[in-house]
Amino acid sequence: MRWIVFVMSLATLVSAPRAAGDGAERKNVGERPNVIMLLADDLGYQDIGCYGGPVKTPVLDGLAARGMRFTNFYSGCAVCSPSRATLMTGRHHIRTGVYSWIHNDSQKSHLREREITLAEQLHQAGYATAHFGKWHLGLPTPTRDKPTPSDHGFDYWFATDNNALPSHRNPKNFIRNGQPVGVIEGYSCQIVVDEAIGWLDRQRQPDTPFFLNVWFHEPHQKIAAPDELVSQYGPLDKRGAIYSGTIDNTDRAIGRLFEKLKAIGQYENTLVIYASDNGSYLDERTGGLRGRKGVNWEGGIRVPGIFSWPGKIPSGVVVDQPAGLVDVLPTVCGLLQIAPPGGRHLDGSDLSPILKGNAAEFTRHQPLFWHLQKSRPIVALREGDYSLVAQPDYELSTHNMFQESWIPAIRSGGYHNYQLFDLKDDPRQQHDLAAARPEVLARLKNRLLEINASVMAEGTDWNQR
Repeated sequence: MRWIVFVMSLATLVSAPRAAGDGAERKNVGERPNVIMLLADDLGYQDIGCYGGPVKTPVLDGLAARGMRFTNFYSGCAVCSPSRATLMTGRHHIRTGVYSWIHNDSQKSHLREREITLAEQLHQAGYATAHFGKWHLGLPTPTRDKPTPSDHGFDYWFATDNNALPSHRNPKNFIRNGQPVGVIEGYSCQIVVDEAIGWLDRQRQPDTPFFLNVWFHEPHQKIAAPDELVSQYGPLDKRGAIYSGTIDNTDRAIGRLFEKLKAIGQYENTLVIYASDNGSYLDERTGGLRGRKGVNWEGGIRVPGIFSWPGKIPSGVVVDQPAGLVDVLPTVCGLLQIAPPGGRHLDGSDLSPILKGNAAEFTRHQPLFWHLQKSRPIVALREGDYSLVAQPDYELSTHNMFQESWIPAIRSGGYHNYQLFDLKDDPRQQHDLAAARPEVLARLKNRLLEINASVMAEGTDWNQR
């Protein structure tokens, strides 16, 4: 009963998200582009066509052809919730209160309300904001009051807590602005785009730019796709074929969204970003990279990354510069000439010099850094062509799901058995160079420990809340 009372009270919040406050200025709104963030779920580095993958993805291939495609693009974490927290804030997920994937019924964890999200920053700058699809950053339960997307800057939201249930086909767990929707016939990616198109038809104001956060469930398990698509990739009961069918279906859904943008005259005036939250859970879909979802080897954290803005971002460009979801917030702020959130450390860097064709002007202020407590290696860092990984010098329980009782050990723990790889010559991380390049090892180890200390100092201890 508590859940019903709570969600009904959200009606007053839907139209009034919390203001971002720091830095965002409401000026030249009419000159600013719309922004769409497209995020796949568990999509491997080499799944889609333009990355050499086996799935037919003409829409995404076209997006890459008219924009920039990054070959060294990274998730915010090797699993879902923390990667999404990093994307939304430009900050390492532990700073935001998210250590691992969130299980609402057993954990207090959620994206902290005091964080300033990309949605809040854009809302403060005059944007209408809407979220469609998977959320997985915390939602209320009958026994736990947690923030909703309304509390993180979204005027409108249509979301699932975690995965589409019982599968991508005919999901029953969508919530619209706090109200459970019930069973919806169709496939999740198409349902999500249906809702986004409906928002453009009914909610969009012609003189107001919009930010659409479109987070698909595909190809996360439990998977389902139309037979006519699955059959193009193999037998209908073969997991790999169904997996590919979900990606194909998503590409078609994105195509419908783009057609809608063209119909309302907003296609050329929209910045589109496409990526995945982490690597694939299928070993054969990581492009030959080591590891997969859940681990801090390249296969678990390297993902597709595409940016397109007609007339502003050069078309058909392939970029080798390492970048990732952590850079999205500062990059969008840079492209739109909106001041980033103040009073907090941003781990991401502004990629706008690269996206404007001035790569020589780009400087990354801090190496890319990953931490996931159950991963082995537990930490990873990338600077230039080098990758550094390490193991923990402490042990946690064997419980598979994240336990908030682990937080003190995580925040105070250290690392050992450092391994160094040159990804330019050894992208599969087969040859440890730690002994051969001690000066590089020492330098990167110091950088890793500095960043780690800064991150852990801000980490929320949910045991004390």
